[in-house]
Amino acid sequence: MAKGKGKGGGSSLSGSATHLLHRALQLALDFHAEAAGPSGLTQRQFAVLAAAGGADGLSQSDLVRATGIDRSTLADLVARMIAKGLLQRERSAADARANTVRLSASGRAALAAGSGPAAKADARVLGLLSPKKRDSFLKTLGVLAAEADAPKGAKAAKAPRKAKKAKKAKKAKKAAKSAAAMAAA
Repeated sequence: MAKGKGKGGGSSLSGSATHLLHRALQLALDFHAEAAGPSGLTQRQFAVLAAAGGADGLSQSDLVRATGIDRSTLADLVARMIAKGLLQRERSAADARANTVRLSASGRAALAAGSGPAAKADARVLGLLSPKKRDSFLKTLGVLAAEADAPKGAKAAKAPRKAKKAKKAKKAKKAAKSAAAMAAA
């Protein structure tokens, strides 16, 4: 079988990390939708309420960072949640150009009601893994999420520093080896 080809002759996606992550996300969202039911919160709505409930007065930029939802999707989602009475928007005290959001009383109730379905969906996803693999899976997802949260260019800035350190260590090792050879002579 040719490299990258599956049984049917088409390209194989079974080795694609991005494809597999996408499929796993679809499964998790399906589990959440099943647990929440047709009148429950979507996973994204739950994430926004959970983030807003974690700290009052978050800006939409804060919510983007906390949830990973892109700015335009989040703006639309927040507008719909405000219209439903789940969130309240107010002018930021720290920056008059910015708005902040906070949970309304209905939003707090929806968050509490949505916690059960979210926990069921999480348990169902983790239940697909052996108990020994669950912690490792969560740690790996945490590493990926942290990388997504890192400021743009932070990863690129780390790579040259690591290379410089490795080069310095190699030079120091070579100098020590030369000094040892001279001392032995």
